[in-house]
Amino acid sequence: MNTWNQPWLLVALAPALLAVGALLHRFWAARKAREKRRIPKHWPLAARPLANSEEARVWHWLARAFYDHHVMIKLPVTRFTLPRQREEGVDWYKLLGGVYCTFTVCKSDGRVVGCLDVPGAAGIPRSTRALKHSLLSQIGLPYWVVRSNSLPTVAEIRAEFLGESEFNRAMREREMEERAIIAAQANLRSAINRQRSTRSNSDFGPLSNWPNSVPADARSSDFHSQWQDNNSFLMPLDSRKGDLL
Repeated sequence: MNTWNQPWLLVALAPALLAVGALLHRFWAARKAREKRRIPKHWPLAARPLANSEEARVWHWLARAFYDHHVMIKLPVTRFTLPRQREEGVDWYKLLGGVYCTFTVCKSDGRVVGCLDVPGAAGIPRSTRALKHSLLSQIGLPYWVVRSNSLPTVAEIRAEFLGESEFNRAMREREMEERAIIAAQANLRSAINRQRSTRSNSDFGPLSNWPNSVPADARSSDFHSQWQDNNSFLMPLDSRKGDLL
């Protein structure tokens, strides 16, 4: 019997053929998905630096400018933002998951104070720049685009990122630290000079005459006893044996 001469038979078999085809496609798609998830024995990847030469120059400058902060590199904005409506989180993540700033400056508690971008040879697309500026400004974070050959002053960027009062406080703290270091150095020099003066004015005579003034049988033992009792390097001063008063 010729199937082509029986149209009703083709109509009856069509759904079954479509079902078989769909099932085969499903098995094929599942197999491909498993192959993609399979961890390879040899990864087709190589290590590379986090930053190129232009970014590295700005990175080093930022590390000096924000010596009391942490400078994070290429951090996604989704790491320091949060959707106001939890049920919309997936949608916003799909939109912003690939958006990051070249550098993000944050405090030791992880709170971000500002973001910077270093444009590449092709620059930053206007739409991307507008998106970051709109997003970050609305959550109260400064956003700057800088190049290594046209960097702002440290005072300008710290005042913008930290605020005028915070910047002035940080400068005062740094000045106080520098003054404390200078005072400690001066006190150390004074102590060394006093110690040298005390040694030069001590009661000991010249070494060439000292042995003649002490009996021969007492020289070795007395010197050894005085050396051990007065040497804080070998025995700390507060560990000498003595009776409590």
